[in-house]
Amino acid sequence: MKKTEAIALGLAWCFGFGLSAASQTIEVDMSHPTNRFVPKETLGAGVDRIAVEAIDKDLQQATLNRTLASGWQAVTYRQNTELAVEAWHWNPQGTWSNPSGKGYFTGAATPTEMIRYSYGYGLPRRGFTRNDGTDNVGFSRLTDGDLNTFWKSNPYLTQRFTGESDALHPQWVVMDLAQLQQVDSIRIEWGEPYARRYVVQYWTGDDPIKAPTRGTWQAFPQGTVADGKGKTGTIRLSGNSTAVRFVRIWMTESSNTCVATDSSDGDPRDCVGYAIRELYLGTRTDDGEFHDILRHTPDQEQTTTYCSSVDPWHEPSDLGSTKQAQMGFDLFFTSGVTRGLPAMVPIAMLYDTPDNAAAEIAYLKKRNYPISYVEMGEEADGQYMLPEDYAALYVQWATAIHRVDPSLKLGGPSFQGVNKDIEVWPDTNGKVSWTGRFIDYLKQHGRMNDLAFFSFEHYPYDPCRTPWGMLYDEPDLVNHIMQVWHEDGIPADMPMFITEGNLSSGASETYQDIFAGVWLADYIGSFLNSGGKGVYFFHYLPLQMEPGCNSSPGTFGMFTVDSNYQIQQPLAQFFVAQLINLEWVQAGGGEHQVFAAKSDVQDGAGHELVTAYAVKRPDGNWAVMAVNRDQQNPHRVRIAFEGPADKEISFAGPAEVSTFGSAQYQWHPAQTRFMAHAENSGERTIVATTKGTADPDGPIVYTKLTAEKETMYDLPAASVVVIRGGIGGH
Repeated sequence: MKKTEAIALGLAWCFGFGLSAASQTIEVDMSHPTNRFVPKETLGAGVDRIAVEAIDKDLQQATLNRTLASGWQAVTYRQNTELAVEAWHWNPQGTWSNPSGKGYFTGAATPTEMIRYSYGYGLPRRGFTRNDGTDNVGFSRLTDGDLNTFWKSNPYLTQRFTGESDALHPQWVVMDLAQLQQVDSIRIEWGEPYARRYVVQYWTGDDPIKAPTRGTWQAFPQGTVADGKGKTGTIRLSGNSTAVRFVRIWMTESSNTCVATDSSDGDPRDCVGYAIRELYLGTRTDDGEFHDILRHTPDQEQTTTYCSSVDPWHEPSDLGSTKQAQMGFDLFFTSGVTRGLPAMVPIAMLYDTPDNAAAEIAYLKKRNYPISYVEMGEEADGQYMLPEDYAALYVQWATAIHRVDPSLKLGGPSFQGVNKDIEVWPDTNGKVSWTGRFIDYLKQHGRMNDLAFFSFEHYPYDPCRTPWGMLYDEPDLVNHIMQVWHEDGIPADMPMFITEGNLSSGASETYQDIFAGVWLADYIGSFLNSGGKGVYFFHYLPLQMEPGCNSSPGTFGMFTVDSNYQIQQPLAQFFVAQLINLEWVQAGGGEHQVFAAKSDVQDGAGHELVTAYAVKRPDGNWAVMAVNRDQQNPHRVRIAFEGPADKEISFAGPAEVSTFGSAQYQWHPAQTRFMAHAENSGERTIVATTKGTADPDGPIVYTKLTAEKETMYDLPAASVVVIRGGIGGH
């Protein structure tokens, strides 16, 4: 459909509704603002690790101009390497702790050549088979079948660096046997340093990783060791075998002996924590033979293990593929993607060193790049890190960074996109809230001043589970999770940022549908109405389609692109981004006030079919963003501003209406074919035979009118409509 036809159809929808529709109302509560914000500081987007080819082509001026036309302002630089359990070389140039050129890496703080790309290096002392960042990539050294490799815990969680007893930061590994298995013995091939005190436990519930409060850890009758000697130790855990699925080794005192390989040069970090070369679990028969039930292989088929932390030691050969990269800081700040505005930058913390983080900040300051905030680490909850461990690292890194610049605003922890409180295994007081315990640690150590903001991500829906009715949940999901953080102890006046967000953690055709555009308006509006201070759309730069849930091709970006990353079509979220950033708010630096708004348009089941978000702009105009979540039916509404009791207030005089909905945009999915087996090695069995496309594909429909008290505003089915103008009493 041609765009001119789409405009005509849009106008028909806007003014040609049946007059039989009942009059309904949006009421704006003018009694007090729920929030205040400045768009250029609050409405932003995120740039993540992407294909090197995409970095180069997305930053070509023609493509970048179309991206910037979405209106998103401030940018947050997403630090992806920690999700992959990698050490981040933010500057490819730097020094290694070991003179032979390996160990702990610190990027060069003095600028030389331009940093165009930066990379992550895999950690050879890894103890994860998988985590919530790399579900299908990597493997643990605990069950890889190689005694020359080993897992080692993070040295920065030991007394040497925390100043606290190691018993306050227990380190652990968990084995998942996939089903109940009979167990009575364990064999641990210790490395150096080893655990002097530890206990072997089994889980009484379902899944201690995904449901940590639905069960308890019970020590095996003979599973407590108070004077471990290291080397190879086989322990009879109980007289009779026990049916278990999850087994944990909980370590509380280290031998503090040094790594016994040529990788160590006396670095104290090699001499603290815990190291295990291989784990074996099973039963022992009367003849004394040990029968192992674990699978030992260096891939995802190994017996799954999880761990508390990982030593960031690595070497140059641990650099994997360079086909994807973090955008280099120099390219990031000089390309135009930041609009010259201060940007939120990350530092690596879970798998890095405080020296490397401090060097990064020193580099940025020497380049005079404007920094708004520094986000500390990436999704510690998805790495299964206990809050006290994250907090202990946070304090050390904050100290190092503030030595470089005491004025920098630090925050975190950049939670995954969750809809409920994050719970962990209870502490000695029975407390299970991750956030609550993190805040407790900072308070107990007098370091709350180092937490200038609280950040989390927002991916509210499970991939492949997005029926239309789920749209009704979005405002409550946002409101609820922010209330949860406050109940956990986040101060009421602490800024909250959603530093990354979109529909779900997996892209699919739903991302291209009008569904995604309608959702985006509700998401941004409800977050600001709930008091949020910063929200960042993900992903800012155009991306290729990627297989999502059910092999459905989707993109986190706002455009479809060809194989050369040339933009083909804008998607629904691009148009809604324009409505939010260019029509609803006044782009730039002026303060906006947010006021609560509510409609009486319901579906008979208590669902609010029309939501609304009102702002008073610095130009004196008011703007109401109305979201019609009714998939099939248009609605006509009055807009009333609740002011003084003796005066009825409404839009009055010239008003502008901007409309985008299912009449202006419709996504037609790709066609696919199924094969029982792949035609070529490594290919997928679900193959797209056509590309999805939008027809019509916009544009936004703009109309002008003279508003009065009884003016009715048309909200087409599945649409976002912005009404903007002055108000007056009657």
